Amino acid sequence: MSASTERKNRIAAREAGTDKKTLAAQEEEKKKAQSRRRWTWGTIGVLALILAILLLNSGLMYTATTALTVNGEKYSPAQVNYYYGRDYLNFANQYGNYASMLGLDTSLGVSGLKDQECTITDGGTWRDYFRESAKNDIREIRSLLDYAAQNDISLNEEEIAEVDAQFEGIDETAKSLGYGSADKLYSMNYGSGVTAKIVRQAAMDGALASKAYSEKQDSYSWSEDELEEYYKSLNGDKDLFTFDMYYVSAETVENTVTAEDGTESTEMTADDTSRAEAKSTADAIVMAYRDGDDIEDPKERFEAAVQSQTEELPTSRSGYSGSSLSSAYADWMKAADRQAGDIEVFADAEEDPAGYTVVLFLGREDNHYPTVNIRHILVKAEAGEDGTYSDEAKAAALKRAEEILAEYEDGPKTEESFAALAEQYSEDSGSNTNGGLYENVYRGQMVAEFEDFCFSEHNPGDTGIVYGESGSYAGYHVMYYVGEGDLYSSVLAKTDLLNQEMTRWTEELNEACTVTEGFGFRFVGK
Repeated sequence: MSASTERKNRIAAREAGTDKKTLAAQEEEKKKAQSRRRWTWGTIGVLALILAILLLNSGLMYTATTALTVNGEKYSPAQVNYYYGRDYLNFANQYGNYASMLGLDTSLGVSGLKDQECTITDGGTWRDYFRESAKNDIREIRSLLDYAAQNDISLNEEEIAEVDAQFEGIDETAKSLGYGSADKLYSMNYGSGVTAKIVRQAAMDGALASKAYSEKQDSYSWSEDELEEYYKSLNGDKDLFTFDMYYVSAETVENTVTAEDGTESTEMTADDTSRAEAKSTADAIVMAYRDGDDIEDPKERFEAAVQSQTEELPTSRSGYSGSSLSSAYADWMKAADRQAGDIEVFADAEEDPAGYTVVLFLGREDNHYPTVNIRHILVKAEAGEDGTYSDEAKAAALKRAEEILAEYEDGPKTEESFAALAEQYSEDSGSNTNGGLYENVYRGQMVAEFEDFCFSEHNPGDTGIVYGESGSYAGYHVMYYVGEGDLYSSVLAKTDLLNQEMTRWTEELNEACTVTEGFGFRFVGK
């Protein structure tokens, strides 16, 4: 190649950027560019991390992002955290020390849920469980709020005031507990970002959702004939049965059992001989009962019959729901012609029974009795430091009850005036905001003395004072008999039908409700 040609090629190479010097310069610049890019992305990553920490510390991640969108309504992580924390606290309070048996260590608080495996689901942590629970709560409430909006249902001034009353003095309470403010109290107990404003709004939403639910519930009605027809269709499942029983167990022996794969194991089973002996003993008890007509009372006669064959006593069942009866003798017990004193033997299984039950029928309550509407004023006795009630404390409560009754007697002596006194004086939180009224009181609902007054013969307007005591109080009830309520059978039927209708309705609402998780859902429970 000539010098002229070589020079021309070098010139062309420089112009094309392919000469050695140019290539080396380009390679060096390329390395510098890569280094600058690595530094730039590294810097961006550090800045992003710093920004994320700042956002978390400032609470913006919990308030400025979207955790859930429910029927178009956005909920921040802080809002979802309230329901998350509330559901956890309700669960912990409900199960108390038993929560540990379910694998939940409540000593770690709401912040410790993410590190504990949930044992009541098919995997995941307790954080996962309560996040899902919070999501379901919000969906149900949002569905009801939308229904309220569509049907012009809203809270009135009094209802709003009732909600606000729950938050009166909350800042002072928080400070007395060592928190700087109500916001600190709520965030520590419910989760990051939860404030008094969020809790109040949730309370307002809950109150409106409850009102919408109640108004829908009140829209259903059935005639007495329809309620009676439904009750009869239950075939005695709501009736209450009283009976005595004695179970004769067949003796078991150890037998070898061969599985399909050929492996052998042993199990305790009854053979034909032991079954026959158990059946013979049961039949002998029945025969002794029928021959013992010198004992007039069926219970006493049955007890004697059982002890004639064994050294044990029969078991008594009183007010036993028909739906809980053993399938072995349920149909016999529910038969229309069943009479008190009837007795029969039943095998505990159709094939290879392990024993036989002797059943003595004593009575059946079909719940066709009128319930009672009653008003009362509760005056509690003051408990001592050990939780017991002294005679002096009970006497003081009785004296105060007598004074309240005297005040009623000195007034117009109307139901309205009694209701006013109940709202003024009663210590029963379940009725002191509605004039002390309990409607459709049924047998077995109240403490014995209260119930005795309800189901004694009274005329509307009759009053009295009765003692009452349970695990939570001791004291006296100033009573006002309003009158008879609905048949208890109708109350039970209506309750069933309402539950069915409301379950169907709420399921339809929830199915139509769209829920999507947003970026902020990852911060719920953190």
